[in-house]
Amino acid sequence: MARKIIYTDDAPEPIGPYSQAIYINGMLFISGQVPLDPFSGALINSGIEDETEQVMQNLKSILQASEMDFSNVVKCSIFLKDMLDFPKVNEVYGKYFKSNPPARETVEVSALPKNANIEISCIAIR
Repeated sequence: MARKIIYTDDAPEPIGPYSQAIYINGMLFISGQVPLDPFSGALINSGIEDETEQVMQNLKSILQASEMDFSNVVKCSIFLKDMLDFPKVNEVYGKYFKSNPPARETVEVSALPKNANIEISCIAIR
């Protein structure tokens, strides 16, 4: 049961004591991603659509570093500061899962790291 830490420069640096992702027994556990630009470290806060797009790009980079893509994702968790953003988030998120979307929950929370408006984590299998 070898555990492998996944890291890529194409996703934001962790902002705490955690890894971008852990691969173990054919399963990839990706830590929650907020809309941080991986190159500047700046929080994207120009609207929930742009923020969701950045989060999905961060997830994509971590999946690619694990030699996977969105078709490998089986579960996502979405955290929103405002559930009124749900339709706009769904529109962007849905572009990444054109068929056979993963299981998912979406919950409203009072605050997120870096005062972000959205955070998404996921689990993928090989």
